[in-house]
Amino acid sequence: MAAVEDLDYNSLPVFIALVEAGSFTAAAERLGCTKTRVSLQIRRLEERLGQSLFHRTTRQVQPTPAGEAFYQQCRPLWSGLEAALGTLEADRQTLTGELRISAPEDYAMQTLAPVVAAFSAEHPGLQVELRGGDRITDMVREGIDLAIRLGWLRDSTLRSTVLGHFQQWLMASPEYLRKRGTPATPEALSDHDWVAFTPLRSPLTWNFRKGERQCRVQMQARLRTNATGVLREMLARGAGLSVMAQPTAEAEIRAGRLVRVLPDWRLPDGGIHAVYPPGRYIPARVRAFVDAFRASLEQENQQ
Repeated sequence: MAAVEDLDYNSLPVFIALVEAGSFTAAAERLGCTKTRVSLQIRRLEERLGQSLFHRTTRQVQPTPAGEAFYQQCRPLWSGLEAALGTLEADRQTLTGELRISAPEDYAMQTLAPVVAAFSAEHPGLQVELRGGDRITDMVREGIDLAIRLGWLRDSTLRSTVLGHFQQWLMASPEYLRKRGTPATPEALSDHDWVAFTPLRSPLTWNFRKGERQCRVQMQARLRTNATGVLREMLARGAGLSVMAQPTAEAEIRAGRLVRVLPDWRLPDGGIHAVYPPGRYIPARVRAFVDAFRASLEQENQQ
């Protein structure tokens, strides 16, 4: 086995990224380099250690027992080094490196994109990537630094911060309401078509409140989707009723594609969560963006 002084420590973040990403392509995307560089660094590391660190297949790579043991030892040490560098980064108040943020597609487009653009202009040394999608990602495997999630977190073990709340509105298209009629009470919803948004914790059970009155309604859905964009288009084309986050709903109302139903009845507010990957520290660039986003939400609420 190679002596410690013979090791190229630049290969360690490449090794960690490959373990967590699971493929040379994903690791290269995470590191912002080529697959060739990743492969070369891993091969040199294995040669220096005299150990095979990965089982390689055409579709993915998996750490060998030696590779897994090496990862378990390296990861905490590397996290500590990142924390130390993050402290220096915070002290100098100049943000550099990469910041990868994920959020539901509609919310990323309508709410987060302006904040990201302003934040990027304020910190020109930082490379920011905003990924839109409703799929709940493996933050470590995909190299996500921060996930913005709406509603309720199914996994209570996630490290998260509540940044704010949003109203949920019952929505339908004018065409659908002309054909099926506009429900006057929550109880009447049982006679209507419902489009279920499956990422929600309880997509078919909704609690309505009007003053002191409360009403719990169990929906029946023939249509289901896990994507906000698909939900929006289904409703706009008269597929039925469903619940949408207020920012998305307002955009559809302005476009004349959807209208709010039962506006006198209030649904439970949803939470806006900042979710972090596992680890002992939050990098300065992540903390700075969260602060900027929180300030934007507070300013919007004051308007």
